Amino acid sequence: MPKTRRVAVTGLGVVSPIGNTIEEFWKNLLEGKSGVKRLACFDPTHFKSKIAAEVRNFDPAHYLSPKDMKRMDRFVQFAVVSAKMAVINSGLDLNKEDRNRIGVLIGSGIGGLHTVETEHRQFIALGPEKGPDRISPFLIPMLIVNMAAGQVSITLGLKGPNSAVATACATSNHAIGDAYRIIQRGEAETMLAGGSETAITHMGFGGFCALKALSTAYNDHPEKACRPFDKNRDGFVMGEGAGVVVLEEAEHAMKRGAKIYCELVGYGMSGDAYHITAPDPKGEGGVRCMAASLKDAGVKPNEVDYINAHGTSTLYNDKIETLAINKVFGSHAKKLAVSSTKSVTGHLLGAAGGVELIATALCIKEGIIPPTINYETPDPYCDLDYVPNKPRAAKVNVAMSNALGFGGHNATLVVRKFT
Repeated sequence: MPKTRRVAVTGLGVVSPIGNTIEEFWKNLLEGKSGVKRLACFDPTHFKSKIAAEVRNFDPAHYLSPKDMKRMDRFVQFAVVSAKMAVINSGLDLNKEDRNRIGVLIGSGIGGLHTVETEHRQFIALGPEKGPDRISPFLIPMLIVNMAAGQVSITLGLKGPNSAVATACATSNHAIGDAYRIIQRGEAETMLAGGSETAITHMGFGGFCALKALSTAYNDHPEKACRPFDKNRDGFVMGEGAGVVVLEEAEHAMKRGAKIYCELVGYGMSGDAYHITAPDPKGEGGVRCMAASLKDAGVKPNEVDYINAHGTSTLYNDKIETLAINKVFGSHAKKLAVSSTKSVTGHLLGAAGGVELIATALCIKEGIIPPTINYETPDPYCDLDYVPNKPRAAKVNVAMSNALGFGGHNATLVVRKFT
C-alpha cells in the first residue's frame, strides 16, 4: 500500500523515575542523573535485589479528581496523566478538533498488578466465607491492560480508534507503530500512543528476582547498577513509568501551526520464535525487525545517525543487540552513535519504548544525544560507540529506537527530522 499520509510527532508526555515533566526528564537524562535507588515502596530486605527505578513525587491530583483516582490502578493513572500532558504539550485544542478522528493506542506489559495484590491480600485476610463479598467491583476494570487506553479515551472524550497492546517490553513500540499505521491508512488524524507500567510490587519484583534477571551486585550503590554494554553488568533494574506521544497527520499538524519534534517514517516488527525470555543468539529476529523498519522508512542504513538501543544491561540482550546492529549496518555500525537511556531510567518494561521514543524525538529536536551512563569497562562483545557517560552535541537527521520483549517480540521505530 503506498504511503500518502505523513505522520508527525507533535506532543510528548512522560511520568518517569527521573522526572514527571518533559523538562525535568530531559534535563536529568542529559545530566545522567540516575533514577535508581533503594526500593522505597516496600521493604526489600528479603529480596535478592533491593533496588529499583521508582516514580517519585507523582501527584495525579493536578490532573484527576479524587473519585477518578480511586477507580484507576497506578498504571492507568500514569497513562492518563502522560496523555493529558502530551495533549497540552502538542498545543491541540480538543474543543476545536473532531474527536471522532482522534484515537488512543496505549498498552502495558503487565497491567494492574497493584490492584490484583491489594484485593488478593484482603480476600485472604477475610477468608473464603467473607472474602468474596468484599472484592471491589472495580477489580476487573482497574487491572485489565486495555483500561489505560480506555480511561484516556473516556477522560478526554476521544472517540476514534481505541485499542491496546501487550507485548512485554516491546509494548510501547508496537502501540506507537500500530497508531502510525492507523493514521497512514486515513482512519484517524491524530493518535495518542505509548505505554504505561507499574509492576514494582511484591509479586512483580519477586517474579523478576526469581528469574535471576535483576541486578544484585550493586545493592549498596544503586546508581551504578544499570550499566548497559559494560562488561561488569549483572542484570537489569526494574523501573516504572509512562510515555505517551501525540502522533498527527503532518498536513493537519502544519495547518494548525504545531510544533513538530520529528517525523515517524518507519515501523518494523518480527518474532524470534526461539525462547520465552532469551533472544535468538544469532540476533536474527532483531536483524529482520530493524531491516523491515528501514525498508518501511525508505532509509538506507548509512543514513541513520543514532540508535536508542533496547540496552537492558543484561549479558544476552547487550551482546545480541550489538550483534544484530553490526549485521544490519555493516561498516556503518562503527559510525553510529548508540546509547541506552535505560542506564538512567532503569527498564520501564511495557512503558520503555514510549519514554525512549520521547528521548529520541528530543534528541533530533535539540541536537543532543543522551549518554549511556556507568560505561566503565568495555565488553569485547559490545564494540560500538555507546556515547559513554556524557551527552554529545550532534546533528541527528535519522534515528532508530529498538524494543525487544519476552516471548521474542521485536519492534523498531524510525524517526527523522521533519522538513
